[in-house]
Amino acid sequence: MSATDFPQWMRAIQARTEDALRHALPPLKVAPDRLHEAMRYAVLEGGKRVRPLLVHAAGAVAHAKPAVLDRAACAVELIHAYSLVHDDMPCMDNDTLRRGKPTVHVEYDEATALLVGDALQSLAFAQLAERGLLAEPARQLDVLRQLALAAGSRGMAGGQAIDLQSVGQTLTREALEVMHIHKTGALIRASVRLGALCGTPLGSDIETRLDTYAKRVGLLFQVVDDILDTEADTATLGKTAGKDADNDKPTYVTLLGLDEARRLSAELEAEALEAIAPLDASADLLRALAAYIVRRRF
Repeated sequence: MSATDFPQWMRAIQARTEDALRHALPPLKVAPDRLHEAMRYAVLEGGKRVRPLLVHAAGAVAHAKPAVLDRAACAVELIHAYSLVHDDMPCMDNDTLRRGKPTVHVEYDEATALLVGDALQSLAFAQLAERGLLAEPARQLDVLRQLALAAGSRGMAGGQAIDLQSVGQTLTREALEVMHIHKTGALIRASVRLGALCGTPLGSDIETRLDTYAKRVGLLFQVVDDILDTEADTATLGKTAGKDADNDKPTYVTLLGLDEARRLSAELEAEALEAIAPLDASADLLRALAAYIVRRRF
C-alpha cells in the first residue's frame, strides 16, 4: 500500500465504522428515548476512530471478513466512548468539553451520563456475542474474553484508578508507563488482538509480533497525546487543553520534558515497526497507522 492510499483507506474505515455504530446504537424513538439520544450523542460524529482502524488493520493480516471486523470495531469504540463519558464526570476528571462539544453530563445530567456509560459497555459485548459471528465458538469466546480483560480492573478501569491515585504525585517513568499500559494501552492492544482473532489463525510468532506492536503503539498514542495537550489549543484538540497539567496529573511531558517526550515517541514508533518488520505487505496498514499516530495533530 502506498502512502497516498492510506488516507483514503482511513477515511473509508472511519465512514464504515460510523455507519456500523449508527446501526448498533438503539434508535432515538425507542424507549427510554432520552437515554438512547444521549448514547448516540456520546458516540456518533466524533473521534478519530483509531481503535477501529487498528481492528481493521490487524484483521488485514489475518484476512478477516470486513463485516466481522465491523462488529469488533464497534465493540472497542463503544468501550472507548463509555470510558470517555465516565472519565469526564465530576467524580473523575470533571471536564466540560469532549470532541468539540459539551460532555454528556453537561449536555444532559450526571445520572444520565452514568447510565450512558453503563449502557454503552453492555452494548459493546452484545456486538461480539451474536451466535455464529465466528466459525469457531471457542475463538469467539476468546474475543469476548480479550475485550473484558482490556476493559476491567487489570486494564482500562484499573489504569483510571491508578491515574486518580497519582494526582499530585511525582511518578517514575516506569510507574507512569504501568499506568498508561492499563489506562490507554490495554484497549489499543485489545483492538489489534480482536482484529487478528477475527480472521484465520496466525502462527504464534506472528501473534507475538502483533502483540509487541500493539503494546508499543499503545504507549506511543499516550506520549503523543501528552505532547499535543501541551502544544495544541482547546479548539484544535476538541477538549480542554492542558487539563492534566492544571489538575497536577503526571504526564510524559511533565516527567521528561517536551524534547525527551518527542524522542520517546520516535523510539516507540521504531520499536513498533521493528516488531512487524518480518511480516509481508498485509501489515502495511499497521505500519502506516504507527506513522499516523505519531504525526497526528489532534
